[in-house]
Amino acid sequence: MNVLVGLGGSDESIKTLRQTIDRTEAVGDDLTVAVLEKPESKRSQEEMQEEAAELLTAADVDADVITLEGDPGSSLVNYAEQGEFDQLVIGGGTLSPMGKIQLGPITEFVLLNAPTTVKLVR
Repeated sequence: MNVLVGLGGSDESIKTLRQTIDRTEAVGDDLTVAVLEKPESKRSQEEMQEEAAELLTAADVDADVITLEGDPGSSLVNYAEQGEFDQLVIGGGTLSPMGKIQLGPITEFVLLNAPTTVKLVR
C-alpha cells in the first residue's frame, strides 16, 4: 500500500507517525511523510523533519520525508491528489466532555476533501 502521513508539530503527530511506522514495518507499505507548515505548533517544521528522520532511521524504515508550505489542510490534500496514494494518515480529534469526538479545522478539511481513504489516529 502506498501511504502518505501528514504531520503537524504536535505530540499527536509523533504518535501518528509511530503507529504508521509500526504498520509499515509489519506489512511493508511504501511510506511518504509530509511535514506541514503550522507556525502555532509545539514543534517547528525543521524539528518535525528531524524527529521523523530519527524515528524512521531507528525503525530502519525507508521513507521520503517532504515539507509542504502554505495552508496545512489544502497543501496535504493537494499533495495527495498529485500522488498515487492508497491511504492518507493524519492525527487529530479530541473527546468532548460528553464523550463525542471533536475535530479541528485541518482534520475536518482533510477528511472532507481528501481524494483517498483517510485514517484518523487518535
